Amino acid sequence: MYSFTEENYLKTIYHLSQQKHLENVTTNAIADLLQTKAASVTDMLKKLADKKLILYVKYQGVNLTEKGFKVAIGTVRKHRLWEVFLFDKLKFGWEEVHEVAEQLEHIQSDYLIDKLDTFLNYPSVDPHGDPIPGKDGTIKSQTLTLLIDCKKNAQVVISGVKEHSVAFLQRLNEMELCLGKKLKIHEINEFDRCMIVMIDKEAKILVSNEVAKNILVSEA
Repeated sequence: MYSFTEENYLKTIYHLSQQKHLENVTTNAIADLLQTKAASVTDMLKKLADKKLILYVKYQGVNLTEKGFKVAIGTVRKHRLWEVFLFDKLKFGWEEVHEVAEQLEHIQSDYLIDKLDTFLNYPSVDPHGDPIPGKDGTIKSQTLTLLIDCKKNAQVVISGVKEHSVAFLQRLNEMELCLGKKLKIHEINEFDRCMIVMIDKEAKILVSNEVAKNILVSEA
């Protein structure tokens, strides 16, 4: 059994290694994401290394051991299942679920999490389109494209978001853009690649470059 802080560190190392495709995650990257001091990170990394959860060499970065990966991926699984529960069953907004799931992800009962997975009918993605690891820790690969990289007349479905901030998700709510919405790219501005898109073959809206860079889509 591990503390909240230990699980959060392991999850952070996992996310950074996935997002940046790094073999070794730097102390500064962890400190930036957790908004804490590098010295505090170093102290925790030493403790995690003593527990054989990470491989840590000073000035060379850190990566998860097999033991540490299991803890990290298990925490990610719990977090994303709780997000589905909050969104689907309790009708939280997708911009609201993360903070609550951050607390619920530290529940230690595997039996409860397995029951939750069954109750939710084994979801494959969370409300933001992120894949939910299986009980064995495996994650199904996804082939998604950024909306900004799509061409004129392409027909796509919103399948995820790259940015998870509350402000960004609230902006998508205002634009009525959510997972499952079908889009057709009507026009692309040559100067800044802002787009005019048609939603579900009905309304046309302007999507800025910044928003388009953070929406993940799949073929319709």
